[in-house]
Amino acid sequence: MPRIIVGPADFDPGTALATLEADAGAVASFIGIVRGIADNRPLTALTLEHYPGMTEQALATIANTAMTRWRLLDCLIIHRTGRLEPGARIVLAAAASAHRGDAIEAMTFLIDWLKTDAPFWKHEEFRDGTARWIAPRETDQSARDRWTAP
Repeated sequence: MPRIIVGPADFDPGTALATLEADAGAVASFIGIVRGIADNRPLTALTLEHYPGMTEQALATIANTAMTRWRLLDCLIIHRTGRLEPGARIVLAAAASAHRGDAIEAMTFLIDWLKTDAPFWKHEEFRDGTARWIAPRETDQSARDRWTAP
């Protein structure tokens, strides 16, 4: 059963990955980090907002889809919320399987779907004092769509 953790607390990737299925032959993981520059402008913070309950359910649906689609033994998604500074960890998505192919594909699927289907709202603050909400990107939707195309 996949594990979903959403909240402001930082996480230790090594500790988190050590909790995955001990019988796995492969673990693939992705760690997302707050960039220091966005559109060639220095960033001071990224704030992630979410709707508690709805966000966890959406992440569970994504993780369960991966568990069904690939032969996974375990799956873990950790996503932080709140105000984060450049260099801070945002997300960890990991998939454990007997074989590397399933683990790698499932992990990539998790991130591609998280970017479009998980209800997080991201607000960037720049060093010059300006700020903006991040709009969905066409490239993220294209990455997601490749998993549903025939």
